[in-house]
Amino acid sequence: MATQGQVITCKAAVAWEPNKPLVIEDVQVAPPQAGEVRVKILYTALCHTDAYTWSGKDPEGLFPCILGHEAAGIVESVGEGVTEVKPGDHVIPCYQAECRECKFCKSGKTNLCGKVRAATGVGVMMNDRKSRFSINGKPIYHFMGTSTFSQYTVVHDVSVAKIDPNAPLEKVCLLGCGVPTGLGAVWNTAKVEPGSTVAIFGLGTVGLAVAEGAKAAGASRIIGLDIDSTKFDRAKNFGVTEFINPKDHEKPIQQVIVDVTDGGVDYSFECIGNVSVMRAALECCHKGWGTSIIVGVAASGQEISTRPFQLVTGRVWKGTAFGGFKSRSQVPWLVDKYMKKEIKVDEYITHNLTLEEINKAFDLMHDGGCLRVVLSVFE
Repeated sequence: MATQGQVITCKAAVAWEPNKPLVIEDVQVAPPQAGEVRVKILYTALCHTDAYTWSGKDPEGLFPCILGHEAAGIVESVGEGVTEVKPGDHVIPCYQAECRECKFCKSGKTNLCGKVRAATGVGVMMNDRKSRFSINGKPIYHFMGTSTFSQYTVVHDVSVAKIDPNAPLEKVCLLGCGVPTGLGAVWNTAKVEPGSTVAIFGLGTVGLAVAEGAKAAGASRIIGLDIDSTKFDRAKNFGVTEFINPKDHEKPIQQVIVDVTDGGVDYSFECIGNVSVMRAALECCHKGWGTSIIVGVAASGQEISTRPFQLVTGRVWKGTAFGGFKSRSQVPWLVDKYMKKEIKVDEYITHNLTLEEINKAFDLMHDGGCLRVVLSVFE
């Protein structure tokens, strides 16, 4: 492409400061350096993690920055030494890197990767600890190593998954965060077995993906919990078999669940990020073997608590990031599963807007009827 090796000026939604509307700006995007990939982002979705950082509550949040981490696009150019992708490849940027060389990647025990975290955590690239984004010479920070609210972005080569070029990018962009997080919490972290009972706290995109994963795993009962009863009809389409609204009960919700499941569920999933709900999710698990998975990200400084006896008597508390999926290896596999109609993706998309309408998209996200808003970046 004619743009290779050149600075590209393009549109991006910039968060100049916390809680202030994002501004569509002309941003300069530098060429990729060694081990980096410049990607033309065609579609990006919004996730609550973007809103969390934008709110100013994220201790790692840096401003000004370009948010966004659930997207799909096409490689525009690659830096020196990049061998796994080439210009024209269809890709999904992955905030969870996979270098296959670090202690984490080699352990066989986790999908976490340590290679570029020291840079992505502070909004820069690993090579020179600088940003590839600027506006008239002023650097703009990266976000989660992805920064997809921009027509072009630069990512580390260990943070990009090459996918089937026939997959519709306006759909599979969702496989960059929320849907894999829910599916993987069930399949990789909990390893739910056929016949299990499951409780899911929070029926947003991630909670519904947990339900879908639990149904696929053969769970016998999938109890969905949410304080918005209007979500139940939709949740049934994703596998939820019964619905409980905690507001309808005087008793603590964990006791309600224990009572209706003969002692508690085999697996529970907290998909909200609320530490008091995390406690309830653990305590609704069956004595002796019940496992609770923390999927939701709580605000900075929050702490979880329960009586140690809950764990002494056999309950297990675990957490998961990106559903335990190894990004570069397994995101392409998830795309293939979608192409074979083995997992849902389209059903999570409730709204389609353009990058210019990003502030409206954030407003929609806080509405109970909204799951995922997908933005067309070039329209």
